[in-house]
Amino acid sequence: MTALGDFMAEQNSSKPSPIGPTSKPVDAVKALAAAEAAAAEKRALSWTHTARFLTTASQLDQLPATELPEVAFVGRSNAGKSTAINTLTQQKRLAFASKTPGRTQHINLFELGPKLAANALFADLPGYGYAAVARGAKLRWQKVMADYLAVRRSLIGVVLMVDSRLGFTDLDQQLLSFVAPRIGNGAVKLLVLLTKSDKLNRAEATAALASAQAVLGELVTDEADVGIALFSALKKQGVGDAASVIHGWALPVAAADAPSSGAALAAEPAP
Repeated sequence: MTALGDFMAEQNSSKPSPIGPTSKPVDAVKALAAAEAAAAEKRALSWTHTARFLTTASQLDQLPATELPEVAFVGRSNAGKSTAINTLTQQKRLAFASKTPGRTQHINLFELGPKLAANALFADLPGYGYAAVARGAKLRWQKVMADYLAVRRSLIGVVLMVDSRLGFTDLDQQLLSFVAPRIGNGAVKLLVLLTKSDKLNRAEATAALASAQAVLGELVTDEADVGIALFSALKKQGVGDAASVIHGWALPVAAADAPSSGAALAAEPAP
């Protein structure tokens, strides 16, 4: 079952919490699981912090061929993509946000892991949807991004930033259509981060999650790995969880010793 499916199943469960004599063992198990998840999160954040610039490309054929697992970050202009990357990597200016949205029109690659033995790549794709960008440039970049998502051989996961206040736009759904076949067959994993969630109250956050779940439900198959989480760079909500999920994608063997911290689940907003 996908992470999205796991969450929905949990929400539908009506099993009561254990009480009485079994409560202490259950509490101990929960405490151990929480400690292991915290340790896994710390390892993941240490790993994301190693990110450093590798190269930039304006065309798909300019990207280096690689056997390293590659995770792409995508999102509309002003959805908070650059801020999310910088927050996940705990670096102030790893990803640059142009003062004029829509002006950044390159794919930037960053490598992670030991300096002499990188073990993964992050790809920062151009923001899309800014009205002031010339139509010709929009069409050219739409083609580059469509081709990248459809055929980039090393791509193992996509992190899509969606402004939690706006939800999925037509352009967001169009972008998902480019990679939907690979998500459906499990070749590429998907994590949607509902950014700027600190600007929502609890009811609005719950509604944003429900709306996003409805959209992503169309991508769910037995093979798909689809997740969603509220994310706030300002409040650091969802940062460690997202890092843990991405770390698990790129280095599944290293992450296998620790349980999932639940980042890919559509966790309920904090009270």
